[in-house]
Amino acid sequence: MQSNKVRLQLPFEVKNRLNRGEKFTIIDVREQDEWESGHIPEAKHIPLGQLESRLNELDPMELTVVVCRSGNRSNIACDFLLAMNYNVINMPGGMTAWQGDIQHGN
Repeated sequence: MQSNKVRLQLPFEVKNRLNRGEKFTIIDVREQDEWESGHIPEAKHIPLGQLESRLNELDPMELTVVVCRSGNRSNIACDFLLAMNYNVINMPGGMTAWQGDIQHGN
């Protein structure tokens, strides 16, 4: 049994945090074509397959919200990051459920 359970925050809650100006990191773990089709403007793109090799780009002490298309890949990323003692939250529903601003392209 896993001792650390991934915390969840719905898309509207993440949007509210952004609107309040809270300081946290959003990483989008989707593939490049998915990222280019539309992403949260404040997000940093780190595809799931590159996460381990790019850990140095994240601050383990800062809250990190992890996003994908629907919440499955982001949950995998959160499990990995939790095991590495990062402060993470998964956004279930992912970009499919996101109702905030979307930026297209790189």
